[in-house]
Amino acid sequence: MGSSSSIRAVVVGVGATGARVARQLASSPTVVDVVVRDPEVARVAAVVESMAPQVRSDGADPTDLVDADVVVLAGPVGTHASQAAAWVAAGIPVVSTTDDLGEVDELLALDPVARSNGVGLAVGAGFAPGLSDVLAVHAASRLDQVEEIHVARSGAGGPACARHLLAALGAHALDWRDGQWVRRPGGSGRELVWFPDPIGASDCYRAEMPDARLLVPAFSGVRRVTTRVAARRSQLVTARLPGLHRPPEDGAPGAIRVEVRGVVGGSSATVVMGAMDRPAVAAGAVAAVSALALASGESRRSGAGGLAELLDPLAVLTDLARRGVRCAVFDPSGVGPG
Repeated sequence: MGSSSSIRAVVVGVGATGARVARQLASSPTVVDVVVRDPEVARVAAVVESMAPQVRSDGADPTDLVDADVVVLAGPVGTHASQAAAWVAAGIPVVSTTDDLGEVDELLALDPVARSNGVGLAVGAGFAPGLSDVLAVHAASRLDQVEEIHVARSGAGGPACARHLLAALGAHALDWRDGQWVRRPGGSGRELVWFPDPIGASDCYRAEMPDARLLVPAFSGVRRVTTRVAARRSQLVTARLPGLHRPPEDGAPGAIRVEVRGVVGGSSATVVMGAMDRPAVAAGAVAAVSALALASGESRRSGAGGLAELLDPLAVLTDLARRGVRCAVFDPSGVGPG
């Protein structure tokens, strides 16, 4: 294990998000080596060519283990759990950017292995979940008691992310209500959500996202946690056939909005925080900051969990601001009436 000033990182998967993770890590003064891997050799070559000598390829298979201080999994959905299990068993911290509910559950099930090996496994370290989790914890610090958390997101990190979001709209959403998990049809529960400018107002709907699964363990006594995704009505009609939609161009802006309701001084209060950025760019920064925290031993505990459980929100937001990812409280007063 290297010191906090000589971190060696491996990034598996260099698509829209993974390439940004590699760039963010390479630009960090504490990182001395970034190895990138991807089944698509041409993609690896392009990333290495644009970022060398800070970033290199070791020519190994994405699943091969190597001595490292942290590994970031940014590959396709369905590949994270098995790869994380191998790295964690070898005593190496892992950051996963997945936003797939089933895969998140598989990763969280690795908690005993991660704990026994004394390493952190950060799950859902992207735009939302990820940055949204950090905002929820930061917003909650303004309240005496947290009762509800509602997350909404707009935009996708790239073609693969866009296809996944469309599929999620056609599946069943997972909500937390009064101490139990509730399944609701994806595409239901339309709500007009106001995101930071220039995104503005968008209709948002329930979707099969893992935000509640990651947030509930971090907020004892929370009564409700929900997630919604911005979508057009045409997308709802064909949500079960996402191939009919052309994926958005990488670089389109997106946004997240996190509303935390609770109590301050005996009165109901609400704190709303948000961020606007290109989802892949923000997700890359969040994953890189998470990786640096785990590699430096700054995780709040070992084991598997979301960023709301594992990381110090103020430290994360401070580092993200230095990297150009800025967040804001919607209500200038900080805490307004519920």
